[in-house]
Amino acid sequence: MAKKLFLKSAIKRLEYYKDLGDKTFEQLSEDDFNFFPSEESNSIAIIIQHMHGNMLSRWTDFLTSDGEKEWRKRDAEFEKSGLTKMQLIQLWEEGWSCVFDALNDLKPKDLKKNITIRSEPLSVVDAVNRQLAHYPYHVGQIIYAAKIIKNKSWKNLSIPKPAPDGI
Repeated sequence: MAKKLFLKSAIKRLEYYKDLGDKTFEQLSEDDFNFFPSEESNSIAIIIQHMHGNMLSRWTDFLTSDGEKEWRKRDAEFEKSGLTKMQLIQLWEEGWSCVFDALNDLKPKDLKKNITIRSEPLSVVDAVNRQLAHYPYHVGQIIYAAKIIKNKSWKNLSIPKPAPDGI
């Protein structure tokens, strides 16, 4: 029972973070996706490219092959690609589909198994938990960059901060 609850909870949490990203993208223009907050920061486009690469690599053949696939080009995920907003959203959707397909295919008994990522053995539970930390981290970066870009036109995705006194 607890294993089934864990899987349901993991899927629910990840759906929430995907939804936050979806709502953020609705507020952004084509150019907004390629804004760099600083030289050392990534644009929203690059974060999407990285998440896409990670999601496909980690969740394709999740139980049967190493989570760091030979075909993944991680360094290329951090290069400017010139992709359009529509193409970036397609990457986003493809990545999340891979995640949810793999998670929905897992059975409670699979949580007892081990997988590998970069040849490092991990329990399935630990591997899922890693992604439960990784994806929200990047969604938070996307939202933070979007708030900088949109400034006063940003529409809050949760409870807005209180208005200053007297307004």
